[in-house]
Amino acid sequence: MKKIIYIIVLALVSISYTACSDSFLDEEAKDETYADNLFVDYNGFLSAKYALLNFPRQERREPIQSAELGVIWKIGTDVGWANTELSWTRGLNQYTTADLTPTMQFLNGDVSDSNKPGIFLILYRCINSANLMISRAEKPGVDWMGGTPEKDEANKNEIIGHAKLIRAWAYRHLIMTFGPVPKSVDEITGENYRDDWERNSVEEIQTLIEDDLLFAEKWLPDNSKDVTRLSKAIAQHYLAELYLWQNKPEEAEKKARLVILNPNYKLITERYGVKKSEAGCPFMDQFYNGNILPSQGNTEALWAFPNSEVDNLLGRYTNSMRRTWVSAYNNLDVPYTPEYGGRGIGRAAITAWVFSIYESKDHRFSEYAIRKKYVTRKGVTITCDMDKSKMTTNNHKWASTRKWDWTFAEESRWGETYSYADQVYLRLADTYLLLAEALWMQGKTSVTDGAAFYINEVRKRSNATPATQSDITLDYILDERARELVTEENRRETLMRTGKLIERTRKYNHIASGERNGGPGMQDYHILLPFPKIVIDANVGKKLDQNDGY
Repeated sequence: MKKIIYIIVLALVSISYTACSDSFLDEEAKDETYADNLFVDYNGFLSAKYALLNFPRQERREPIQSAELGVIWKIGTDVGWANTELSWTRGLNQYTTADLTPTMQFLNGDVSDSNKPGIFLILYRCINSANLMISRAEKPGVDWMGGTPEKDEANKNEIIGHAKLIRAWAYRHLIMTFGPVPKSVDEITGENYRDDWERNSVEEIQTLIEDDLLFAEKWLPDNSKDVTRLSKAIAQHYLAELYLWQNKPEEAEKKARLVILNPNYKLITERYGVKKSEAGCPFMDQFYNGNILPSQGNTEALWAFPNSEVDNLLGRYTNSMRRTWVSAYNNLDVPYTPEYGGRGIGRAAITAWVFSIYESKDHRFSEYAIRKKYVTRKGVTITCDMDKSKMTTNNHKWASTRKWDWTFAEESRWGETYSYADQVYLRLADTYLLLAEALWMQGKTSVTDGAAFYINEVRKRSNATPATQSDITLDYILDERARELVTEENRRETLMRTGKLIERTRKYNHIASGERNGGPGMQDYHILLPFPKIVIDANVGKKLDQNDGY
């Protein structure tokens, strides 16, 4: 019964948060009564927080088309391409002017169905939801159920901290994808409806993100094994990244060190968990379902998405990481099995360049991490392709990551569409590489505390040859991020932040078939994606300019 009540509350909160009219930032005033009834005590805000946390989880799901939502930030870069193209992935895969347009479905959603918004509107629905929570938390008369004024204040500010962290997460995606965007920080009601929004500068939005993350850092817990209670380490990680983007490496170093020195987190360097007795490597242990959550021994997970029923409150949610990144090997007369990860459709794939930069002894390139062979129903062994000459669309033999392998235990369900595995969203290894970047930017070369040292902490756990300080350049750091974080990292955003998106995509992403052959088709203006036409058209009170080139 507890689970059923939670699901009903989640559905109602999601509806009340996301109801939109033709204005992309408008919410229907009819939901006001429900909000008034919900936000009266701490339990009501907890229910709203659970609903808000579902927005980041949508990044690994399919709210628009048959690929993870986050693939928009991974293909069309040095590390990712679209093996099985859809119209919108072709635009990013080959940078074709006919497909990468302001009207593409991924940006606009289904214009005939408001329940299927594009990526821009999904992120603003998240922002509207956070704004509503923040506004209502500041109103007098809420029963925060703490028992003392101090505990009441802590409960209130932790709720606001969660809302501001998620708001910062959404704005981060927006400005790294579209550049200047409208700034909205107030609850939207029928009284303050607007259709004259303007695009605020990236610098203004960065300031808002910083303020939100600093508040979250102050009020969120040092650590929590409860995945619905986020840690301040997440805010500190994103602050480090933000300061690097703003060319403030000293500040980035401070925040990254706070995460790394937090005794609740450490890199996974020893075998553990559900497959400890089987052949494998420490790097991959953190990706096996049953090992993902902090409560299951994962000390590297800063932020994990729960999708299995480890707690009656969490419910089950589909995710599409396996479906997106595992090749459609069934087309090779290979049966779906747990060994092969379940059903994949290969919407996206790792570039040949990434495969080429691993040492053969690197655990991240081992058979435990990369699927390199299949055996057909007739017993024939098929060796997967990894050479750039074979980067052709619909290549079902293409090698794929095993980070997202998961399927049901019952053989009759091995071919089912979706995965229900828990997933790591943000890892400590990422923070180590941010710290290395901050130290490199400052020219800090200490053998025991310089950029190479922190890169080698990541490399040595995967049996890779240690780097020397003379090896370290920005490109080397980006190479290491590719080796460590491929299919996890939103690569477009990292390359945009570092000013390397155009250069590295042109250099390393060469599709062997297609109109414009991947990276070489990229134009300078592709540093940003087009502003969605549906948003421009809805803002009738003031003209919203389109991004250059579109």
